[in-house]
Amino acid sequence: MPKKIALIGGPATGKTTLIDALKAKGFCCMDEISRQITIEAQKNGVKQLFLEDPIWFSKQLLEARKNQFLVSQNFNEPLVFFDRGLPDVVAYLDYIKSDFDQEFIAVCETHKYDQVFILPPWKAIHKTDNERYESFDQLVEIHEYLKKWYNKFGYTAIEIEKGSIEDRLEFILESI
Repeated sequence: MPKKIALIGGPATGKTTLIDALKAKGFCCMDEISRQITIEAQKNGVKQLFLEDPIWFSKQLLEARKNQFLVSQNFNEPLVFFDRGLPDVVAYLDYIKSDFDQEFIAVCETHKYDQVFILPPWKAIHKTDNERYESFDQLVEIHEYLKKWYNKFGYTAIEIEKGSIEDRLEFILESI
């Protein structure tokens, strides 16, 4: 079974850029899927599904991330990298002060990553778009919720310092 490594952090911290760099080096990676769910909802006239129906959105996201996790267990690879992890779902619901049921906690407790890296807020690369609407100040706050929830689930997230893609990638690979 491959070692599962989650790259986490608030919006616009460089996670997907690092995932793309890992793919380019031949590593097995699981893409972020919240953007896909948001785009599909926008096609159906819902501008920001997470804001309009956070529980429904989060259940879809939790299920999709759980499926990624389960599928990855069958890969014949030493490492699998994830663009975000299951506890992100709980962290975001807590950030918006939404109640959520025990199912969210149970899924996070029973599907554990082997290692977690967290990317800090970085104003120089922060930008918004149609799916990523959070301000830099919101990003900083989300970062704290991510740390809180990953800690609650027993993870010690390793912070990736700001720097070039190559330096960040080298740090990850040397830390595994």
